[in-house]
Amino acid sequence: MARKYFGTDGIRGLTNAGAMTAEMAMRVGMAAGRHFLRGQHRHRVVIGKDTRLSGYMLESALQAGFTSVGMDVTLVGPIPTPAVAMLTASMRADMGVMISASHNPFGDNGIKLFGPDGFKLSDEDEEAIEALIDAGDAELAQPAEIGRAKRIDDARGRYIHFAKTTFPADLRLDGLRVVVDCANGAAYNVAPEALWELGAEVISIGVTPNGLNINDKIGSTHPAALSAKVLETRADIGIALDGDADRLIVVDERGRVIDGDQLMATIAEGWARTGRLKGDGLVATVMSNLGLERHLAEHGLGLVRTKVGDRHVLERMRSSGYNVGGEQSGHIILSDYATTGDGLVAALQVLAEVKRASAPASRVLHRFEAVPQILKNVRFAGGKPLEHDAVKAEIARAEAELAGTGRLVIRPSGTEPVIRVMAEGDDRAQVEQIVDTICDAVRRAG
Repeated sequence: MARKYFGTDGIRGLTNAGAMTAEMAMRVGMAAGRHFLRGQHRHRVVIGKDTRLSGYMLESALQAGFTSVGMDVTLVGPIPTPAVAMLTASMRADMGVMISASHNPFGDNGIKLFGPDGFKLSDEDEEAIEALIDAGDAELAQPAEIGRAKRIDDARGRYIHFAKTTFPADLRLDGLRVVVDCANGAAYNVAPEALWELGAEVISIGVTPNGLNINDKIGSTHPAALSAKVLETRADIGIALDGDADRLIVVDERGRVIDGDQLMATIAEGWARTGRLKGDGLVATVMSNLGLERHLAEHGLGLVRTKVGDRHVLERMRSSGYNVGGEQSGHIILSDYATTGDGLVAALQVLAEVKRASAPASRVLHRFEAVPQILKNVRFAGGKPLEHDAVKAEIARAEAELAGTGRLVIRPSGTEPVIRVMAEGDDRAQVEQIVDTICDAVRRAG
């Protein structure tokens, strides 16, 4: 069933336009509140946000929606997305909400919903909530049953404590100089504090949010600032989070960027060595590099691929019994600890491997040589270009050419009229030619 409001990661859009207005946020609160009113107990929702200016507006609107249908609201302020998921479960709340557009610029915002178990909602839950939004006739609470709102001040401390418990008890970060880039986002105070409490010498950037500078040339999607700071301060390692801190990218002491594929390999091998890895491998998406797959195979580990999106990764992890998974972009899910991607928790596992090895990050974290991978987006005017015979023929030819030496992944964007064409293989020139040929065919068909 096609969804009207929910995308791959909640409801997201330009603030004060389309589905991201105060009115819409209130309707979402009313609909989601009614959907999760189950039983006779006092119902509670945990609401967190990142540092976007529009977070104030959407937080108030959601609060009004939830309380109007009889659900109590617990406000925790700016805090990472995984912290909301963790607090929802630990506080026995009926649901959780994170107000964030992740790595998008400040003008965008979004609403992510979590169930009482801290996991993102199922398709069925989202469809039911959409139906209630469109119906517009949510049953309002009687005057004496209207919900109350309460702001708690120790949510950040609770999350810091939780994150530290995931770090090996026999290790400390003493002697390690760490630059942490919080993208002027939700982790601007919790990430530096957690690292400092574990003994690291912490140098922080991206920790002065003003409502407008979240992800602005900083954070995991803009690692150049982190690389420069690592080199300037002669740090041992750099850690970059995105606006809601569910994504991690690392920079080694030489200033080189280490992506999610390398980090997942590092964690999986470390856990396999100590008998903690479940499923004898990890789960990643079709976008993860072929080099990762080959490297894991050399170490007797497998790689299961899913569609793009951490949600699909998590679904496969849960159904098949894996405890390490993620995306090349840095969403890393460690299900022994968290119900969603957690940049800080993943960073602590990476730091643990660096400490145990007593070696430079460049040696510990560069696990394999990535296979040349080319990704291009081609915009089309309309229709379904992937169904054209000429496009199908080019794709079939490319798949035959790459058989045994590479991969081809072609998928339409879920949010815009764009076809994403990715190919990888040992010969970069061959890969580039294949991608360009398919893109040209799509343009002609569109």
